[in-house]
Amino acid sequence: MAERRRASEAKDQAIAIERAAKAKSAALAKAQKAERKAAELAAEAEKQAAAEAAAALKAARLTPASAAEMKAARDARYAARKARK
Repeated sequence: MAERRRASEAKDQAIAIERAAKAKSAALAKAQKAERKAAELAAEAEKQAAAEAAAALKAARLTPASAAEMKAARDARYAARKARK
C-alpha cells in the first residue's frame, strides 16, 4: 500500500515538473514573440516618423512664405551645391 502511494506521488511529482517545464517554455516563447513585435512596432514608428519628417521638409521647400524665406532657401541650395563640389 505504501509502495503504491510512493509510486503515485512520484508519478504526480514527475507530471508536475513536466507541466512546470512546459509552462516555462511557453512563457519564454510568448515573451520572445512580444519582444519581436515591440521591435517591429518601434522600427515601423521610426520609419513613419522619418517619412513624416521628409514630407514636412519637402512641403517646407515647396512653399516658402515670404521673399526672405525664398532668398534663404536659394542661398541654402547654393551652399549645398558648393559643398558637393
